[in-house]
Amino acid sequence: MTPLDPNLITALRAKLDAQAKPPGALGALEALAVKLGAIQGTVTPGVERIEALVFAGDHGLTEEGVAAYPPSVTPAMVRLILSGRASVNALARAADVAVTVVDAGVAADLPPHPGLIDAKLRPGTRNAAREDALSPAEVDAALARGAEIAAGRAADVLALGEMGIGNSSSAALLMHRLLPAPLDDCIGLGAGHDPQGFARKTAALERAAARSDARDPRAVLAAFGGCEIAMMAGAFIGGARAGKVMLVDGFIASAAALAAIRLEPMLAERLIFAHRSAERGHTLLLAQLDAAPLLDLGLRLGEGTGAVLAAPLLRGAARLLAEVAPLAEVL
Repeated sequence: MTPLDPNLITALRAKLDAQAKPPGALGALEALAVKLGAIQGTVTPGVERIEALVFAGDHGLTEEGVAAYPPSVTPAMVRLILSGRASVNALARAADVAVTVVDAGVAADLPPHPGLIDAKLRPGTRNAAREDALSPAEVDAALARGAEIAAGRAADVLALGEMGIGNSSSAALLMHRLLPAPLDDCIGLGAGHDPQGFARKTAALERAAARSDARDPRAVLAAFGGCEIAMMAGAFIGGARAGKVMLVDGFIASAAALAAIRLEPMLAERLIFAHRSAERGHTLLLAQLDAAPLLDLGLRLGEGTGAVLAAPLLRGAARLLAEVAPLAEVL
């Protein structure tokens, strides 16, 4: 992966500054337009076709009581998304975004569906508080399959989100080890814990962190999982290598992006972060990656909802470069 072209970035900024508006008057939207053009390698980027890929997987850590909901919710929510009646579907229809679910490791058999990609690595990860969540071979397979899926999609923009009971625990462990950051700063309420549940989650993650001293990105993914997070990390890399605009959803997707960046450092400047999650740890993670999210709405649902909401901003930013007249034509 090569750095973004500094000469093209200069040309994109010059084009925006020469338009029929005060230079910089559209603020962060102009910075987004420049980034889109630099990623696509053109002064007239096109981002009309946007697809949300929702990677789904279960987590053995739920055996430790880290989640407020049972693992059966994961396949139930996948079925709901496939039926078109989940939150991400409603928001995606409003934003003209296609939604596809990727079964990366759901611990249930899912029947074939036009909106489902069967990439099941295994039926959920192992319990990371007791043993490695994934084997090294499973991590490699997840990264490769995610890269293959992303590179093969027809969309200009891929918005990556997730569904998986227990995955905020896996994401917190990955952040703790890969950022790195104190574990307490990485653990949040997830889907919604009471104080007792949060204490139970914290104790389980402390046991998991103490069990492994992994530092290498692949080893960390193996130690703490999950299937959907490792596959998302591969998708970020594979999609970016294929020239696609990669849009990162919330905390869990950002943990996957962090793993991907540790594997492929040049990826960092090519990712667009959709929003700042209300999940504890996300603000610190974003700050350490020097990432400026597009939205800050207090979201903490996952499913790719924040990324879908940001999609129209990408379309608008691209159209600034393609459709706004130069000031010279007006005067």
